[in-house]
Amino acid sequence: MQKVGILPVCFVMAIIFGSALVVSGEEDVEDMVVPMGIIVLGAPEGVEQKRAPVDFPHSRHFGFECQTCHHTWEGTTQIKGCMTAGCHDVTEAATKAQQGTPTRAEEIRYFKKAYHESCIGCHKVMKLKNRKIEMSGKKLDGPLPNPGPISCAGCHPKEE
Repeated sequence: MQKVGILPVCFVMAIIFGSALVVSGEEDVEDMVVPMGIIVLGAPEGVEQKRAPVDFPHSRHFGFECQTCHHTWEGTTQIKGCMTAGCHDVTEAATKAQQGTPTRAEEIRYFKKAYHESCIGCHKVMKLKNRKIEMSGKKLDGPLPNPGPISCAGCHPKEE
């Protein structure tokens, strides 16, 4: 009698777990892929690069909200590159000579300004926070977080 009762239960569980495997397999195809290693940031195609590309350690930045850098991402779609049309896709800095004083929106569309302002700006803020903590005299449990480079050579290694 018990064998008959177990068989239908096993059958139902096989259907449930089998469905879960099919569903999870389908979702895997649609899941977002987050780069874990180094992302090389360079000038857009067609722009002469004066300095070496930047090796950006993406996974070291996982402690921040994604929207800190990916400011137009709503959280449900694949993240587009910074130089996607309409974001930071301008390849020359807006200047006064071109059109009068450029607006903030015009300036930040320039890919180089966007990267420098976002990356270096964040690193400078972290450095200031670390300095305040050091000056406060508070006892720390461990080392302060590395604020990241703020110099040209700190991000752009010399090409050999």
